[in-house]
Amino acid sequence: MRKLTLPLDKETVASLKAGDPVLLSGTIYTARDCAHKRIFALLDEGKPLPFPLKNSIIYYAGPCPAPEGKACGSCGPTTSARMNSFAPRLLDLGLGGMIGKGEMNADVVSAIARNKRVYFAAIGGAGALYGNAILSSTCVAFPDLLSEAVYKFEVVDFPLVVAIDSAGNTIYDR
Repeated sequence: MRKLTLPLDKETVASLKAGDPVLLSGTIYTARDCAHKRIFALLDEGKPLPFPLKNSIIYYAGPCPAPEGKACGSCGPTTSARMNSFAPRLLDLGLGGMIGKGEMNADVVSAIARNKRVYFAAIGGAGALYGNAILSSTCVAFPDLLSEAVYKFEVVDFPLVVAIDSAGNTIYDR
């Protein structure tokens, strides 16, 4: 199990192989379908994004409200395929990678390989585990979307598997 700290440098990303288990620590951002649509509207209008895109990691998730004493409630991954139409453009613009659940299409795999980025798989049904790895949570955009807003998380030892590596190898082809 490799411990990784964000942001990831090119050498670290290149060393990751599909199937590698990792523990990720640092800053990640959440964004689901509705947030992606708004992010694209901002990009199309030439407006700045509410978070830095370059080398950031987007977690396809919508956090539950935080219980007393916690930074976040349960926060499991959502189905990544719903972001297939968004991911290539964001990767081409400098997104460092994504975290989600399940396969992504060939266009996304190509964009990951072309940009030398990475896609991590989170475990569906393990939302409480992920919630416990979140040290802080701040809504940074689109608060009217509630759990689908963009949140900035500080995470520690967030357990993941490299699902698509920077060469375009995937765990789903095995």
